[in-house]
Amino acid sequence: MSSPDLTAAPHTDPLEIYRYRDGLYAVDLLAAAVVHLDFFTWLAKNPSGKETICRHFEITDRPTDVMLTLFAANGFIESKGGVFHTTELAREHLCADSPWNLAPYYASLKDRPVTHDYLRVLKTDKPASWGGQKDALDWHQAMETEAFARSFTTAMDCRGLYLGQALAKRLDLGASAHLLDIGGGSGIYACALAAQFPKLRATVFDQAPVDRIAAKLIGERGFAGRVGVRAGDFFKDAWPTDGDAHLFSNVLHDWDFPEVRQLLAASFRALRPGGLLIIHDAFINAAKDGPLPVAKYSALLMHSTRGKCYSTAEYEMVAGEAGFTGFNYKPTAADRGVMTARKPA
Repeated sequence: MSSPDLTAAPHTDPLEIYRYRDGLYAVDLLAAAVVHLDFFTWLAKNPSGKETICRHFEITDRPTDVMLTLFAANGFIESKGGVFHTTELAREHLCADSPWNLAPYYASLKDRPVTHDYLRVLKTDKPASWGGQKDALDWHQAMETEAFARSFTTAMDCRGLYLGQALAKRLDLGASAHLLDIGGGSGIYACALAAQFPKLRATVFDQAPVDRIAAKLIGERGFAGRVGVRAGDFFKDAWPTDGDAHLFSNVLHDWDFPEVRQLLAASFRALRPGGLLIIHDAFINAAKDGPLPVAKYSALLMHSTRGKCYSTAEYEMVAGEAGFTGFNYKPTAADRGVMTARKPA
């Protein structure tokens, strides 16, 4: 089969197909809270801030934040000045003292492996094994192995074929000469942008063995002359400094705040003055009470990686700390969006 046109969109909308996969584990997080923690019964009697909730249930900050965002997006809880309260929906259907309590309906999910995974992640803040497989490596460790890296990169490549062209059509890179695609995986996003902007060159910056997989796929797409690959650990190795645009596509959500801060600070240092920062991801809204499909996806990320879906406000805060200014957000496709900012000239 010939390589597809990276500027073309499909005739149909695959949104629900994406959502089935992205929201796969949300029910297990809800089950852990309902059946194991009896979270809503306690919160109904004890409206509390996140720190108090963490302390009472002996759970950690990052996964608790994801859990609270999921429940707010579902309309189970609401935040009033940083204090979380149950809504009438939760008080009627998720609290033990209600005649309409549905907790027993969730009891059969109590011993699902992913439900138990969530209890461990909540308490330890350590990611579970990828796919919930017993004794498997977590995603970060697995990506250092040839077989898993190849399988995962191929999976993200097919996803990026659709998301990449949607991203390209929401950007104006006509004045950009060289894009650095940080953690670019297969190179699908760099190739999609190069297809949309004929004068653009790009470099995919990723670790071994992903770099070799990327080089092969880029060549098969016919972009080897304009999209190169540089092997390296973006936490440890020097970054190329000739880029006037930096892309993080579905990368920052794999990491916790300290790593996100480190990556955005490194980007600011390496990016040319006046250069463009591009964050392509699934974004939680500034109020952190939706959108529901993104909150569900964040639950999956929290389970298997060290990250989550960040809100637009959180990205502005962390990128602003690094020195970026002029933030702008646009939706793209399949519950994703793109945020841009500039390094001052």
